[in-house]
Amino acid sequence: MQLKPASRTFLLSSLAAAILGMSNTASAAFIEDSKAAVELRNFYMNRDFRSGTGQSKAEEWAQGFILKMESGYTEGPVGFGLDAIGLLGVKLDSGSGRGGTGLLPRSASGEPADDYGTAGLTAKAKLSATTLHVGTLQPVIPVLMRNDSRLLPNIYRGAWLQSKEVAGLTLDLGMLDRTSYRDSSDYEEMTVFNPTGGYRNITFGSGGNSSDEFLFAGGRYDWSPQLATSYYYGGLDGIYDQHNFNVVHVLPIGESQSFKTDLRYVRSTDDGGSNVDNDAFGALFTYKHGGHAFTGGYQHMSGDTGFAYVAGGDNALINLLQINDFGNQDERSWQVRYDYDFAAMGIPGLSLMTRYVSGDNVDRGTGASEGKTWERNTDIAYVIQSGPLKNLGFKLRNATTRSNFQSDLDENRFIVSYSLPLW
Repeated sequence: MQLKPASRTFLLSSLAAAILGMSNTASAAFIEDSKAAVELRNFYMNRDFRSGTGQSKAEEWAQGFILKMESGYTEGPVGFGLDAIGLLGVKLDSGSGRGGTGLLPRSASGEPADDYGTAGLTAKAKLSATTLHVGTLQPVIPVLMRNDSRLLPNIYRGAWLQSKEVAGLTLDLGMLDRTSYRDSSDYEEMTVFNPTGGYRNITFGSGGNSSDEFLFAGGRYDWSPQLATSYYYGGLDGIYDQHNFNVVHVLPIGESQSFKTDLRYVRSTDDGGSNVDNDAFGALFTYKHGGHAFTGGYQHMSGDTGFAYVAGGDNALINLLQINDFGNQDERSWQVRYDYDFAAMGIPGLSLMTRYVSGDNVDRGTGASEGKTWERNTDIAYVIQSGPLKNLGFKLRNATTRSNFQSDLDENRFIVSYSLPLW
């Protein structure tokens, strides 16, 4: 996959065309259809390491500010616009012996930063139902997902073309060359997630585990309100190629009842600079009745390595949890989950989620016993629905994990968030 010169030409020419078009075209819709909002996110996180050696805990408290501004489009056959995002994180409490939660960046000596942030611009163009975005991006597609589980989300830089010309069909094509991690102010090349202490068993050639080109292409088709299928390709140049297939079906089975089936298969292979070889299969089944939802799931890894994806983001595995994703080599994992929406009891905005996943059969090498891990999560969330404090949200997240090859952890996160429209 040697498309770097063409990709860069495409990226720069598209950005220049978008900016030139905006500068030469005036339109009231560009202003009238614009919107802006700021999210205030107060985040406390405590991670208790149960091993008894090394750092005993990570504990930090920080305040985040996420500003998003989106313009409308200029008039004419091709409309042009401009979006902007600003991210700022401020330390409220931390220390060199308590860092490492992912809320704040750390210096080489381990000292957490007092504040950090980044900003980005995105030029956009629209023709009919097809849009082109060039600049700062936050994709949420099966082969590449932004991560928004800490103080600030991670972001990417690149170009993304999306078409919805056919009813029910969404097509995506794009290229990314940099990412800024959720606890960083810098843009960096993209790397493969390969955790210390895990058994992904992914190795890399002389080029290392980083690349400045991630290509993606694919689409989703909604056959009906109950059935959707998708296929996406994603490739980190010189390291791995990935093909993602997904089928989602919702069967109504009575008043306020449904049965949802979510099937996922991902085939990952090397692209010359690694040994990536993985087949990931996952299946989730959810029965909903009123405010109740009961879910069962199974996930299975096979091949010579564990699951590969771009570090810093999320992935499409069904057992991606608060701490683990159960994507080690040959790992099998089972999930049970219960959700309740208290709107069914007349308390809209209040929700509960609890789940348990058990994994085994991890290949730990010749002569070693199989790896086993379990994790339990519980989330309780409430968002005020009306009045002067509307959109003020509270979320408590608790997780416990135990393993015979990874760190044992007890973790709590408490997040207070408020979204304020500016115009």
